[in-house]
Amino acid sequence: MKHIYTTLGPKGRDELGMILPHEHVFVDLRTPDQPGYAEAEIDAVVAVMVPQIEAIKRQGITLLVECTTGGVGRRADIDLAVSKATDFPIVVPTGNYREPWIPAWVAEADESDLEEWMVSELTQGIEDTGVLAGWIKLSAGDDGITPLEARILRAAARASVRTNAVIGSHTIRGRVVMEQLDILQSEGCAPERFISIHTQEERDFGLHRALAERGAWIEYDHVGRAPDEEVVSMVMRALESGLGEKLLISHDLGWYDPAQPRGGTPRPYTHLVESLLPSLKAAGVGEDMLRQLTEFNPFEAFAR
Repeated sequence: MKHIYTTLGPKGRDELGMILPHEHVFVDLRTPDQPGYAEAEIDAVVAVMVPQIEAIKRQGITLLVECTTGGVGRRADIDLAVSKATDFPIVVPTGNYREPWIPAWVAEADESDLEEWMVSELTQGIEDTGVLAGWIKLSAGDDGITPLEARILRAAARASVRTNAVIGSHTIRGRVVMEQLDILQSEGCAPERFISIHTQEERDFGLHRALAERGAWIEYDHVGRAPDEEVVSMVMRALESGLGEKLLISHDLGWYDPAQPRGGTPRPYTHLVESLLPSLKAAGVGEDMLRQLTEFNPFEAFAR
């Protein structure tokens, strides 16, 4: 049976409803060599982020995918504390972001060591939290994948083959995603276990279609950051092109930022339910497809 691995243990399809597949609880966009990187008092983060989680619980959201990975401040202990405080499951990734957000130990590790690290976090737990990583989060440069990023991707591909964990990558250009899929397939990893994060940033819709036709998930994750009419138009084009079973939608919002006084001001995860879904319904999207986009697709993407 498939499960999504969360801060509150594995969750099956019958335990979940709507899922937000791309959000952030805690992010530090300073590079890992900067003073104070990823440092914060857990209680301070809980105080700021619990109201954000409670708001989506009231909307019927049942699970949130944390997309903060290594290199940009991943703190599984903080995700766990927020999760326990709200009795709400959060999915935490293994993996690492792109250059220059790659810590020295990752840059110096070989593919085998990186593979074993990811597999360990996916099967045994992250650090001393007891939380199993639920997926693998990576990134690639806008102009092309660098040799170091390719090394991390190959290790991730091998870890995915061993665990069936999905790999998601922050990659802005569709042609770079195609390069990533080539690398994955050379390592025996199926495109179906890959999420093209920020697909909306690729303006050539033909590449959206090409990625989905290869089997990859495409993700429009600018809900609440772009005007609803723009997002609705993109979603409708994808649905009319038969991509509804490969599409994920989310906000890419939050979060507590330790570089800001008192963590800054988080942006809520509520826009999808309160605004976008009614707009899609008004545009003619039926209830079955809305459930496909918000329940079935994210579960199938992240479950293993």
